[in-house]
Amino acid sequence: MKMKIFHCVESYFPSVGGMQEVVKQLSERLVKLGHEVIVLTRFHPQRDFKELNGVKIKTFCIEGNPKKAETENDQEYVDFLLSNSSDIITFFAAQQWATNLALPLLKKINAKKVSVPTGYSGLYWPEFKSYFEDMKTWIHDYDMNVYLSNDYRDINFARENNVKHLTLIPNGAGEDEFLVASKVDVRKELKIDENHFLLLLVGSYTGWKGHKEAIELFLRSDLKNATLLMIGNNYESFKMDYLKNPLLSLLLFWNRVSGRKKIIFKYLPREFTVAAYKQANLFLFPSNIECSPIVLFECAAARLPFLSTDVGNSREIAEWTKGGEILPTHKDANGFSHVIIKEGVHMLNKMYEDQIRRDKMGKQAFEIWKQKYSWEAIAKEYEKLYLNLLSK
Repeated sequence: MKMKIFHCVESYFPSVGGMQEVVKQLSERLVKLGHEVIVLTRFHPQRDFKELNGVKIKTFCIEGNPKKAETENDQEYVDFLLSNSSDIITFFAAQQWATNLALPLLKKINAKKVSVPTGYSGLYWPEFKSYFEDMKTWIHDYDMNVYLSNDYRDINFARENNVKHLTLIPNGAGEDEFLVASKVDVRKELKIDENHFLLLLVGSYTGWKGHKEAIELFLRSDLKNATLLMIGNNYESFKMDYLKNPLLSLLLFWNRVSGRKKIIFKYLPREFTVAAYKQANLFLFPSNIECSPIVLFECAAARLPFLSTDVGNSREIAEWTKGGEILPTHKDANGFSHVIIKEGVHMLNKMYEDQIRRDKMGKQAFEIWKQKYSWEAIAKEYEKLYLNLLSK
């Protein structure tokens, strides 16, 4: 049975981010499985196409924010949802306009409605109190709620509110990227010494992905002849703000000229980023807030062991893949995770010194990823879910 599917998401390619990547991977693979997929998303000035890899893209000139969507262009999106038929309509991520504008309309939409809330990052924030009070009612208007973790704030919220229609489908990484040989030599391109221990962090420079903490862990560690490579968009402003600290600037300069430690801030094309995963020695991810970080599944696909804060369901991913360990973490009243620096440095030192352990973790994770966590397998789980909803 060929399905017509709407995937609603705040932003989409060429916009960069975890949610954009999830929707792109699922949409393109569902098209390959024979279905029609239309992504409903925000206008992007660099998107000069209406279709990409078989996925149709319908754009709306809406300027929303994480809390609500208040613009004169709301009505076009609302009218589209109510007047255009589909078999399945899936809303990715709560607390943004593509979901928020639809919440009061759910009972009026004839398609089977699926929610993928991706964490409820603002569940503990005072400014979202009324939003989540209303969500206790709205959540029952979905035909299915898909969660990325079996023990996180969003699925626990659903259980506390007696939601019956829920299921677990994790994130993943693509075989088409990680099972093919990389053509890029990242060390050569970035002038990283061949004998340097390469520590990697991939994540947008939002202030919440742990870049500052990663630098502190790295500089305090016993790593010698090592490079910390941090890949993400908006790196220029982060670098300039952080390097205004004269003591840090001096320390980084001394480490660079001595050849002991080097820090590289970059935004790289996807091909370079995938190659960096494959050529690094360890992934360091002291992030402050996540739902189910794709980067940890990409580590498994690249045979790259990781150290992560206890953020989102990173602890589950470490257990599922056997490919990583969790840094000592403190969680504040707003649900943000913070690495405990002194103990984190100790863990980083131990992992750095034990290559046999790192190799074993990487091999284990790769084999488990191939069996369970490729996007190819996960897209088929979504297809099965959608077909089951329609059969009812």
